[in-house]
Amino acid sequence: MRTVRVHGREVAGRLTVVVGVLALAAGGVWTVSEVARPRSAPVTTEIPALEVLAAPVEPGTAVPVNITVGGAGGPGADTPRTGQDALTTWATKAAPVVGVPVRALRAYGHAELAMRSASPKCRLSWATLAGIGRIESNHGQYGGAVLGADGRPSKPIIGVPLDGSPGVRAIGDTDRGRFDGDSTHDRAVGPMQFIPSTWARYNSDGDGDGVGDPQQIDDAALAAARYLCVGQRDMASAQGWWAGIMSYNNSVEYAQKVFGLADTYAKGAQSVKVSG
Repeated sequence: MRTVRVHGREVAGRLTVVVGVLALAAGGVWTVSEVARPRSAPVTTEIPALEVLAAPVEPGTAVPVNITVGGAGGPGADTPRTGQDALTTWATKAAPVVGVPVRALRAYGHAELAMRSASPKCRLSWATLAGIGRIESNHGQYGGAVLGADGRPSKPIIGVPLDGSPGVRAIGDTDRGRFDGDSTHDRAVGPMQFIPSTWARYNSDGDGDGVGDPQQIDDAALAAARYLCVGQRDMASAQGWWAGIMSYNNSVEYAQKVFGLADTYAKGAQSVKVSG
């Protein structure tokens, strides 16, 4: 199904890798939230995606290693323990191996487990979410932000105005500045860089506090997982994986970068086991 997308382009001095779909059939909003209106966006020349190399893989021909939290992926894989303590233990062990901050890795793992229960046919791996999170915000660390224990960056992560300037799609304000602090144009927000109108559709409460906040990484990772799994898509198949990533950002180079990251993260975590 064709959708209206925003093409995330890498423009010097700007964060323009953004979530792309504006109109897509959703499985329902999991929560309605009220979040503090951001005051301003960070200004930096850092662009996380520029540091990532695109994997030399043709679209639709392969899928990254599909590893699950705490075990190997694919049909017949052992079902990992889903308790919060086990998830934290796994993330703590895997983080230094794969090079993803513990707090972010825990959020990606939690989102995988949630979708394994809500949409088992999707077979989404935490590694794919980590690949997206690395490109979009360096796992919540864009612009010098620090991801806190509560899963929120030390300052709001907000992209450039989507005002139609070179490499940027023009999108007028859809949230009255509620999420992005801009009442003229929309901006991508949070660790997974959701456009406000897309967040309104996939708003999720990943940390269980009763509030869906695109700046909170558990909420954002779960929303991204639901987005990728829409329509019972199989993210463990080559066709499904590429369709999901290209819906997130309609760019072959973007998808190839996510592929390379996800595959590297998954392979690195294969040696990490949670005993007990």
